Amino acid sequence: MIEERAQTSGQLENSFTRRTMLIGSIQGGIGVLLAARMGYIAVAENEKYKLLSESNRVNLTLVPPRRGWFIDRVGKPIATNRADFRVDIIPDRVTDKKHTVAALAELLSLDADDVERINRELKEAQGFQPVQVAEGLDYESFARVSVRLPDLPGVSPRQGYSRFYPSGAAVGHLLGYVGTVSAEEYRLNKDPLLITPGFKVGKGGLEKTMEEKLRGKPGAKRTEVTARGKIVRELSSRPDTPGKPVQLTIDIDLQNYVARRLGVESGSVVVIDCLTGDILALVSMPCFDPNSFSEGIGRMEWKMLNSDDHIPMLNKSLQGLYPPGSTLKPMAAIAMLKSGIDPDETVSCPGGYRLGNRVFKCLGHHGPMNMRSAIMKSCNTYFYSMSNRIGYDAIAPVAKQLGLGQEFPLPFQSQRYGTIPDSAWKMKKYGKEWSRSDTLNATIGQGYVSVSPFQLAIMTARIASGRHLEPEIVLKKRKAGVHLPYPEEHLAIVREGMDLVVNGNGTAVRSRLQLDGVKMGGKTGTAQVKAIKDGFRGQSGAWKYRDHGLFVCFAPVEQPRYAAAVVIEHGLGGARAAAPVAKDVLTFLYDREQALNTLASLESGWGGTIEQRMASQYQRYMAGQGTPLPTNGETT
Repeated sequence: MIEERAQTSGQLENSFTRRTMLIGSIQGGIGVLLAARMGYIAVAENEKYKLLSESNRVNLTLVPPRRGWFIDRVGKPIATNRADFRVDIIPDRVTDKKHTVAALAELLSLDADDVERINRELKEAQGFQPVQVAEGLDYESFARVSVRLPDLPGVSPRQGYSRFYPSGAAVGHLLGYVGTVSAEEYRLNKDPLLITPGFKVGKGGLEKTMEEKLRGKPGAKRTEVTARGKIVRELSSRPDTPGKPVQLTIDIDLQNYVARRLGVESGSVVVIDCLTGDILALVSMPCFDPNSFSEGIGRMEWKMLNSDDHIPMLNKSLQGLYPPGSTLKPMAAIAMLKSGIDPDETVSCPGGYRLGNRVFKCLGHHGPMNMRSAIMKSCNTYFYSMSNRIGYDAIAPVAKQLGLGQEFPLPFQSQRYGTIPDSAWKMKKYGKEWSRSDTLNATIGQGYVSVSPFQLAIMTARIASGRHLEPEIVLKKRKAGVHLPYPEEHLAIVREGMDLVVNGNGTAVRSRLQLDGVKMGGKTGTAQVKAIKDGFRGQSGAWKYRDHGLFVCFAPVEQPRYAAAVVIEHGLGGARAAAPVAKDVLTFLYDREQALNTLASLESGWGGTIEQRMASQYQRYMAGQGTPLPTNGETT
């Protein structure tokens, strides 16, 4: 057995000294590394950490720019901005969403619909994309939220500007509306301005297509904050640069009057300046109130709009397509004159026109008709006979020359072309030959033909002026259109016929202007919605199956200045529904007092102004849904 040798005190002392030196070297090395790192941070990365420290202490906030105004042709406001107080939630900064929403609902007296919307948008929101809680608040409501901020992380109350449309629904389809940026829009362009609380972009109409000009440039504000984000003081600020104003060709007084005059009807009115082609009024009713969208439309109001069979979300002026009916007869007359038809040649009207073994009926037994009297009486038989002689391929090019079936270079999201058919079109679409019966139907604005109210207004303005007017919505200096490729005497014959429609013994004599020295020429039209069957002629029955009523017109007859087209959906007839509207609209252009007196009488029977009727409609809808109205009386 080997015995362990005992270590001497000297050996133990040497071993301790070596360990001490090793550990000390390691500690020294670590100390040198730490010192070197600290020196590097303090010297080489001084600026980096200085900025990080500053960013923890200072909060930089973008200030949304005020949108440029829309103004009318004489400078009156159409869309403006108004100062207001708002409250938003920044999702990534909220610690308890349920508690936060409940607290805000109590502080701001939010109804169940608003709470449901906020919770839904919070669920869909991403990152710092703001969710609007409320805007247009009074100062007391704003203050109640502000004093609770330490308990409500992620809540952002602020004073800013909101879009305001003084004319409300009268300009909904013209201007569109604004709204917060969607998550998809932010993914496509991660500009921090897009998720700044209070910032909104155009979502429809001119607000969307002219976004770049209207947006402006954001301002900025630097504030000192605590570690919890509580504001200590404001350090500096840079004001925003408002967007540029856009001046439109619209006469806002006329636009408002037209919208009101359409009353409870579903339809469209377009008014054109015959000297320039400027659009003076572009109205489609019923319509949504763009202020509701700017403030964040509620679920029930949105549901009501989408369930309305009058389709308030459709711009009927540009996107509604209708058989034009007899409003196309002036255009057809120009085509017939171009093809050599003598305007004084007569056609006897026994009440219809026989083509083969089929009789195409007329609106009456008119007897001998020439071109002027056929326009005046809207005699189908005359137009059947003459169009059968020249063929529709001679009429379709004139229709297109006058603006039908065309799309115009205007800053709107979409227009619908409609259809001006011919033999090539039918062969391409259906693989069939064009027939003589197709010609007869198309000549009186039925069959395959469909146009928009806007196109009808352009057609009328070109006939009235004799010029190839190009429509414009943004006011600018420009030259008058070139002359149409038709002799002035041909256009004069057609205008004479349209004069007789109103001021002779025609179909719209009841809508003659009650103005000294001003006469209106026009043409009525009734368009079938449902095929005639079992005696049904679209003059009764369910609203959606009734005939449309149309009227095109210009004034004064001697020297046309204004042209207009009126379409009343399911209005039963042009003389009954559309011509009286046109009469009042043109009266407004010459005698506002007379027109407004007429309107006041009509609105008293309709249930009030547009705003009053929309409020009543909402109340009825909510009652029908079994939903109590908000206690503050506002729509949700």
